[in-house]
Formats: sequence, C-alpha cells, structure tokens
Amino acid sequence: MITSPVWRGARDLFAAFMMMTAAFAAAGKASSAETGDTLPLMFDARERLARPDLSTVVRLRILTTVDFPPFNFTDQTGRLSGFNVDLAREICAELKLEAKCQIQSLPFDELEETLEANGGEAVMAGIAVNPERRERFLFSRSYIGIPARFAKNRSVEIPGDTAAALAGRRVGVVSETAHEVMLKAFFPGITAVPFENDADMTAALKEKKVDAVFSDGLRLPFWVSSETSEKCCTLFDGPYLSEKFLGEGLSVMVRRTDPILVSAFNQALAELSRNGRLQDLYLRYFPNGLY
Repeated sequence: MITSPVWRGARDLFAAFMMMTAAFAAAGKASSAETGDTLPLMFDARERLARPDLSTVVRLRILTTVDFPPFNFTDQTGRLSGFNVDLAREICAELKLEAKCQIQSLPFDELEETLEANGGEAVMAGIAVNPERRERFLFSRSYIGIPARFAKNRSVEIPGDTAAALAGRRVGVVSETAHEVMLKAFFPGITAVPFENDADMTAALKEKKVDAVFSDGLRLPFWVSSETSEKCCTLFDGPYLSEKFLGEGLSVMVRRTDPILVSAFNQALAELSRNGRLQDLYLRYFPNGLY
C-alpha cells in the first residue's frame, strides 16, 4: 500500500526541528536564493473574496494534534504550538472571532469522528485530502504544499545541478510511498534503490551507498541541517510539487453542513497571504525553506 502523501508519526521530527532552528539562528540567515524562503503564492493577489456573515457562529473550535511538528506540537513549556496552530490564531483574528475561537488537540485518529459528531467546527492537522474524505467533508483552499526534494552526499561529484545529472545513478527512496512512485514516473533514468524506512535511507546516503535520496521536502531539509547528518549532505535541485503524487497540500477541513465556514477560511487565508502574515509564519517555522 502506498502511504498517504501527508505523513503521520512525526514525533521524532520535533527534535530535529528544534536543533535546526537553533543552528540556523547561530549561523545567521542565508540569502533567499540559498534558502528558498519564499512561500509560493497559493492565492491570486488580485482576488478579493467576500467575508461571509458570521454573526450566527456561536464558537469556532479548531481541532489539531500534537504529533506533527513543526505544524502541530507542544513546546517546551507544554503550550500548543506550531505553524497550523499559529495560523489558526491568525485566522480567528482576521475573522474577528478571537472571543469565540478555541484550539483543541486530540489524537489524530479521533479527529474525523469528533468533527462529524459536532465536537469541533474545523480541523487543521495535516489530513490528506482524498475522494473518500471529500464525500464526507468540505475543505478550504490549500495554504501550503509539501514538495519532494533530492539530497546528495557532498563528497559525490555530480556533473550538473539538476536532476537530469542523476540519470543512471543510485538514488534512495522509501519503498511503497508516493515518493517512490513519483521518482520512477518523473525520473525513469534514475536507478531507484528502495529502503524500508527513512532512517535506513538517510544512513545509506551518509555512507555513500547511494549518491542521493528522494523524499518529502519537510523531513529532508531538517535532517540535512541536523546534527545526525554530520554535514554530510546537501539539498539538490527541486523542489518538486505534484498534486497527482503528493496530494493537494494542507487545508482546513469542516463538516459538509458548514459551507459558510469554508468561505470564511478561504477569505481569511487569502487576506493573510496578501498582507504577508502567511509568509511571516512560514519563515518562523521553516527558516531554511521548503521550496
């Protein structure tokens, strides 16, 4: 079975996220060309979406989790934090619903059932959009996409700076994932080397058993910048976005009976994109960029 393009089980990523952020702050910010620190525009800046009448909204409970860092996690003080959490607060402020807004964390497996049972009004937790969920829920427009990236071992000489230079080379990828399917479809000239898990794949890259790896653009930059990598490797080419293989990106999920909330979230997200607040949050949690 091919795993969901928006992966779960990311508790170990929090430590890498904290180490990367600290190291990045100590080293100083690189140029935008080096870091890819511009969030691709998800909304047309010329588009003006009308704000719906929210006077009948009694409360807005936004459900999330604590196991999807840096999107949702508890910080060192036990406070609910993350990109999604801060974005939810910004949305509530933009909609002028701060007094009615609550952000609650639940186990991931309970989110859909809780939303359907009126235990909340929206979910922001990295749930993948698929046809089955579209039959049960409504979704806002995507506010961020998770790309795929290559990373290569620094000591391996590759004659070129694009993926075309990897033709005929051994490139690691986690087996039975969307990234494996995408690698074979996009780059048929590359020799895909499957690994059981991400740890085995990156260990092989450090040991030069493969020349490069292909993985999600969230996990890979954190690993490259972490102490675990021992500065062995660097990102290479990309990023690569594909709705077909990687899904539609992150969005807000609501009940099908609440279309007014979808309109409200879309209006707020469009305004936060236009006024730069979405970009500010992106830089806060992804100082090295995803793109």
